[in-house]
Amino acid sequence: MSKTILLTGGTGFLGSHLAKRLVYEGFDVIIIKRSTSKLSLLESIINQVRFYDLDSIDIEKIFQENVIDIIIHCATNYGRFAVPPTDIIQANLFLPLTILQIAENYPVKTFINTDTILDKRVSYYSLSKKHFLDWLYLFSQKMVCISAALEHFYGPFDDRSKFVSKIILDLLHEVDFIDLTLGEQKRDFIYIDDVVEAFMTLVNFSFDVPNNLYRYEIGTGKNIEIREFVQTVKTMTGNKVTRLNFGMLPYRENEIMESHVDISMLSRLGWRPQISLVEGLRYTIDQERSSINR
Repeated sequence: MSKTILLTGGTGFLGSHLAKRLVYEGFDVIIIKRSTSKLSLLESIINQVRFYDLDSIDIEKIFQENVIDIIIHCATNYGRFAVPPTDIIQANLFLPLTILQIAENYPVKTFINTDTILDKRVSYYSLSKKHFLDWLYLFSQKMVCISAALEHFYGPFDDRSKFVSKIILDLLHEVDFIDLTLGEQKRDFIYIDDVVEAFMTLVNFSFDVPNNLYRYEIGTGKNIEIREFVQTVKTMTGNKVTRLNFGMLPYRENEIMESHVDISMLSRLGWRPQISLVEGLRYTIDQERSSINR
């Protein structure tokens, strides 16, 4: 029998990629969304998934009308554009906690949470994620709870406000200049297909393990300085005109200068990243360029 997965954030970049893979693998997929959410990223499977609008129903109705086996929480508020902390807490803490509280009264096997590797002191976003992790632990005696902490994932047509997408698009449009920090921070960039494969590994892992909290980090295990990363993207786009103004912006408060991702636990489950940074960037740049030239 196919299993039913309840997915939050399914209309976003990560969630839509994950939804497509889940449908391909034969899972029944239910997506919680807002009535105003755009469905453009789900066009290819829009008739193969079911939707519930978060702002017009009682969440428990979803569990009353369906037998949910696995919940995957991808809905995230990153705190961009100076949104108030209460909006961030609503998406990253209150929503998943509400779902958890309801789920414990139904035969839900697994809750997979999309987490971050960032320290809680970096931002309201990372703080809210760490707060929810504490709550997730409390529920881990009643169901399998998995925390999937992500590094910087990227790919074609991601949110234009995210760092990788913005850099690529600015360079493809040959803007006059890009103001940046000194760029000495080291980050791990992982392509979206490898992230989806990691989630599928965790879904399959959850079928046969006892209730507990399991924590995994998702990245390539290799980091690169932001300065080198941006210069690499500039070279790959063929841009010869945009000035990269390193040092024009200050580092944010509590900036993490070097992030490290331990992928050894995921590797023990048989997962390893398959797409190199150059390969992932090349495909992303080509797709974005094609879109611009249409």
